[in-house]
Amino acid sequence: MTEALTNMRFFRSSVRVYFEDTDAGGIVYYANYLRYAERGRTEMLRDLGFESSRLIETDGVALAVRRCNTEYLYPAHLDDQLEVATRVTRVGGASVNVLQTVTRGDEELVVLDIKLASINLDGRPARLPVDLRAVLKDACENSA
Repeated sequence: MTEALTNMRFFRSSVRVYFEDTDAGGIVYYANYLRYAERGRTEMLRDLGFESSRLIETDGVALAVRRCNTEYLYPAHLDDQLEVATRVTRVGGASVNVLQTVTRGDEELVVLDIKLASINLDGRPARLPVDLRAVLKDACENSA
C-alpha cells in the first residue's frame, strides 16, 4: 500500500477470487473489481449501522455511483484472498466520496476513487439522511 494511504482509517472486507471472477487465463476480469468495491462499500455502511435495504425501505434513498476513476496496477488470480479497503474522503449534502483499494497481502492491485450520489426511489438527487450524513462525516473526519 502506498505510504500516503497507510496512515488513513479504512473499513476492510475480504473477497476470495472464484473461477467465475476470472477470464480464460485465470486472471480477474477488470469489471469484477467494481463488484468487489460495491461489496466493500456495502460492508462499510453495515459497519456504520446502515444497511442498504434499510436506507431504501425507511429513508427512501439509495447511493448510486456517479463517478468512478479506477487505476489497475496488478492482476489478481484465481483463489487469491483479497482485501477491499474503503475510506470516506468527503461528505456533501447529497454525495459521498470514497477511496477504495483492493490488495493481496501488502500488494496494492487496484485503486478506485468513487463519488456516490444520494438518489430517491425515482432516481432523482436527494439529500443524505441526517443520521447517515453525520456518521459518514464522523468517519471522514476520524480518518484524516
